[in-house]
Amino acid sequence: MGLYWAHMDSKHSVDMPGVDFLVNGRGQKQAVLIDLKKHAALWEDLYDAYIAQKRRREPRESLAQVKRLLERPTRRPARA
Repeated sequence: MGLYWAHMDSKHSVDMPGVDFLVNGRGQKQAVLIDLKKHAALWEDLYDAYIAQKRRREPRESLAQVKRLLERPTRRPARA
């Protein structure tokens, strides 16, 4: 089955200009097309949520550890 482009309608929930779905032959949503000129902030939120989800199992730093790291003087390489 191929994918087909479909405008949002009452079947696909609220009308949102600049957002369209790709559906399969049975009308099931497979992907979404987002107009980034209209919805740049929405894309940033989606991307941030994806990154947070992807990193959910990474080790955490305590607030105290982060503060200590930030308070340490940084050593910059000498300029030639």
